[in-house]
Order: sequence, then structure tokens, then C-alpha cells
Amino acid sequence: MASAVEKVGLWVTDIEVLRLHYASTLREWRRRFEANRDKIRALYDERFCRMWEFYLAGCEIAFRHLGQMVFQMQLSRRLETVPLTRDYIADFERHHAGRVMSAAE
Repeated sequence: MASAVEKVGLWVTDIEVLRLHYASTLREWRRRFEANRDKIRALYDERFCRMWEFYLAGCEIAFRHLGQMVFQMQLSRRLETVPLTRDYIADFERHHAGRVMSAAE
């Protein structure tokens, strides 16, 4: 992937490997899904609910026990655009803690 990105003039400025913590994210999504199952069933149907529950549980198991992972790449057109460390991410999260972000942010 990196060579394809570089061929179009972009820089890979960060790569994060999402592993076990993504399993925890999937578990939380499933918990929230179950808490709202009646509302979701009313919008769709029970078949949808069973399929979505199976998908979330299966993905969690794959991340937790079967070596599944996702890569998140940060790309930039200019090398100096992105800071050298990830401190800016934590700073942003602290500053916006508790706020619901809009799509523009």
C-alpha cells in the first residue's frame, strides 16, 4: 500500500494497527445495540437484528482470538503538515471532551 500511496505524491505520516482495543470497541457497539434492540427492530426487523448481532460478535471474536486487525493510515500531501508525535490527538481530545462533534469538525 505504501508504494501505491507514494506514487500518487502522498506521504504516509502515521500507521496505527487496531487489534485488541478494536475488539473492545466492537463489544461496546454490541452492548449499545442490545440496549436499543427494540428501537432497531421497529425500524428494520428481527432478522436484521440477529444478523447485526452475529456480525458484531463474530468480528469481536476475530479481533480477540483470530488475529484480525485493521490498519489506519494517515496521509498527507506535504511531509511537514503533520506533527512528529501524536500529542496533537490527545490535546484535541482533551479540548473537546464531552462535546458532540459536527461533521465539519
